[in-house]
Amino acid sequence: MAEGGIDAVTIDAVTRTAGIARATLYRHFGTGTELLAAAFERLLPPVAPAPAHGPLRERLLTLLTNQAHLIDHAPLQLTVLSWLGMSIAPTPPSPTQSDRPRLHTLRRRIIELYRQPFDAVLTSDAAHNALRPGTDTTAALAHLIGPLIFNRLVTGTPNDEQFCAHLVDDFLISHGQTTPGPGRNG
Repeated sequence: MAEGGIDAVTIDAVTRTAGIARATLYRHFGTGTELLAAAFERLLPPVAPAPAHGPLRERLLTLLTNQAHLIDHAPLQLTVLSWLGMSIAPTPPSPTQSDRPRLHTLRRRIIELYRQPFDAVLTSDAAHNALRPGTDTTAALAHLIGPLIFNRLVTGTPNDEQFCAHLVDDFLISHGQTTPGPGRNG
């Protein structure tokens, strides 16, 4: 993958590079898709957590800025998210549909890795006190992170701190906090 990108990760290329038989590789990876899923899972960069305490706006801004940095500087993350989003449904496989377990493992790992820091902040006492009761954390994540990915994929402009602050302030205004952050006109 490092040498030839995603297209270079094939069963033939891996067996040739690793010096192993196809049968050996197929014992571990049933398809090239499963092989890619395993490679992606090992290469996912971690998300730096937000500070454990402090104002909700600052904690969300830290998380969003960290996520934006990963999206802007780790093309692998965008590739993985795009590849996953187009390749499988979000539901886990049924017992009769377990032909792609590594894809489902990768999807669960991404959700765990990237969602957990946001869930910790969005379910904190600070969030409980600042946001409207019943604020859905899944919708909140889409509201905050969706524009980062869309901005990068469609406009090609960086997700800088000012853009992240705009997203956080809009989120806080629309979900219950009445005072926008510095430099914003509610």
